[in-house]
Amino acid sequence: MENFDKKIAFIGCGNMGKALASAISAAGFGDDLLFCDHTMNKAQSLAEQLGGTASELEKIVKEGYFIFLAIKPQGLESLFSEISEKLQTRKDRFILVTMAAGVEMETIQNLSGQCDCPVIRIMPNTPVTLGEGTILYCTNDKITDKDKEEFLKILSKSGVVDFIPEDKIDAASALTGCGPAFVYMFAEALADGAVECGLPRDKAMLYAAQTLLGSAKMLMQSGKHPGKLKDEVCSPGGTTIQGVHALEMGAFRGVSASAVTAAYEKTLKINHLTTKTVL
Repeated sequence: MENFDKKIAFIGCGNMGKALASAISAAGFGDDLLFCDHTMNKAQSLAEQLGGTASELEKIVKEGYFIFLAIKPQGLESLFSEISEKLQTRKDRFILVTMAAGVEMETIQNLSGQCDCPVIRIMPNTPVTLGEGTILYCTNDKITDKDKEEFLKILSKSGVVDFIPEDKIDAASALTGCGPAFVYMFAEALADGAVECGLPRDKAMLYAAQTLLGSAKMLMQSGKHPGKLKDEVCSPGGTTIQGVHALEMGAFRGVSASAVTAAYEKTLKINHLTTKTVL
């Protein structure tokens, strides 16, 4: 973005913070990054890899425009006890970006001491590291169209960045956040089946991964219902329909759907406990 002279700050340099910062750097904003972590060697290492600067927390709070809170929910209360007063004294505009699972924007607002600032809540997943992730986001009413434009621009190399109402973000993240684990299990199972049929393990894993990748692209780019695409592979009396029958006998679709709903139900339980702890 032309004339973007704002600092993009990360409090926390763990796996997800690193993944998001990598995507922001890939989008051309590496020089605008500030990093802070309770282990400053982590922040320094990330700054060396991606550009930007390792900074003390006070500098982050003073100079950050987009301030990414890349820490676990249980660390929020302690963090805001250090920074809320400093945030309240700022006269310039800044945006808090929270990715703490189960913590609503209202809670972030309360922890900040009712700081009257824009808040963006995001739920990213691990493929963000490769620029093929999904980032769900919602905003409070302080966010402007320009804020959204800048936010989407700095994350333009992360994958799909999609707005969703906050009351739906937990359900969506049960799919996008937990889904990669389910897909990896399916890939491993496909490869196991091929190994059982006599294929070397390395070939089986390569073919399973590429099959999933190609199929996902077909689903996204064709615009066709997955059932339609499945039917196009299944010849009458052929091998594929025999395999589909085996999956149906094992309740494949029902179990897959149950995996998402189970993750969602667990999220609701964690959210209830987390909110009580944070507040």
